[in-house]
Amino acid sequence: MKKLGAVVTTFLFLFLGFSVPLYSQQEHPDDKESKPEKTARPEPHPQPHPQQERQKEQVQQQQEERQQQERQKQQEHAQQQQQEQRQKEQMQQQQRAQEQQRRKEQIQQQQHAQQEHAQQQQEQRQKEQMQQQRAQEQQRQKEQIQQHAQQERAQQQRQQQERQREQAQQQQMQNQQQQERQRQLNQQQGHQAQQQAHLNQQRLSQQRQQELIRQQQQRVEQYRQHLDQQERIAQQRTAALQQQRRMAQYRFQQEYYEREREQEERLRREHHDYDHDPYFYTAPIYRYNRGGSYYEINQYGADLLREAVNNGYREGFRAGAADREDHWRPDYEDCFAYQDANFGYSGYYVDQADYNYYFRQGFQRGYEDGYYNRYQYGVYSNGSYSVLGNVLSLILNLQSLR
Repeated sequence: MKKLGAVVTTFLFLFLGFSVPLYSQQEHPDDKESKPEKTARPEPHPQPHPQQERQKEQVQQQQEERQQQERQKQQEHAQQQQQEQRQKEQMQQQQRAQEQQRRKEQIQQQQHAQQEHAQQQQEQRQKEQMQQQRAQEQQRQKEQIQQHAQQERAQQQRQQQERQREQAQQQQMQNQQQQERQRQLNQQQGHQAQQQAHLNQQRLSQQRQQELIRQQQQRVEQYRQHLDQQERIAQQRTAALQQQRRMAQYRFQQEYYEREREQEERLRREHHDYDHDPYFYTAPIYRYNRGGSYYEINQYGADLLREAVNNGYREGFRAGAADREDHWRPDYEDCFAYQDANFGYSGYYVDQADYNYYFRQGFQRGYEDGYYNRYQYGVYSNGSYSVLGNVLSLILNLQSLR
């Protein structure tokens, strides 16, 4: 719009400049026409009229004023053009400055984008390096696991071979022990036959028999009261094993307690025939030492003490194997069966304290064999555990009275 206004203003100035000379020429047409006549007929010069002079001067002044106005307008137009030129140059400078600023911002944006791209590439390289390191670490761990697994397999194979050798040795030892046990049983049977023949010749007096029967009845009554007390202790021990998560020992104790309850039920239903029981009229043929004191016993009592040792060994072996399965430290005294020591006892023939003592002797040795998976003190035959004959003789140390 500014450019259009400048063009229109310039056009007006030019139009006015050309119109003034034309006006002056039209104002004096008679002068132009009269000139040829004058040249043709020269006349004498008239005297100028004062009024015409004044008009002429006025016309000249008007022309000069119009010329001056035109010059002013031209100057103003020139000034306006200069101002517009300066404004245009300023606008161009501003545009150049803005363009430079935009270029600078674009360059900065490009630089920032390049920096971000470089940073992203660096982060990507670091990430790839970390992934490679993790992959290498995982590979090392995998190799270590494989190596460890190979070592474990090799160790397991060695252990299996060792167990096979031990089993072969144990089997050989068991065979030898069975042969020895059979020989000892044969000897015992022969000895028992001789003793039975001798016992048939000797009988206790009637008064002694009645005294033994009264002692036996008291013993049975005390034992039944003791079984009632053990039920509460067994429940406490069962809860403790559950808290300790000793599940194998827990199962063994449950089985032990159930078998002992069945034993108690049989005792409560039993009506013993004292008059026809040979124990009460058979004379003692052995003596044994316990706690620094000697006790005399007949063949039936000696057989019960042997049974106490074997019962203890059998239960101890199972308890030791259970603690080994639970990965529990070896401690036979902590077992309920060792503390109870009454399984297999009916209350007859020997005191409860004697039975408990020899039961624990067998239990201790059975526990060690079961925990360490060996047969140092006993043997497994026909689905049952029993103490070796020489170990049994050493534990009882029965001395003949004949």
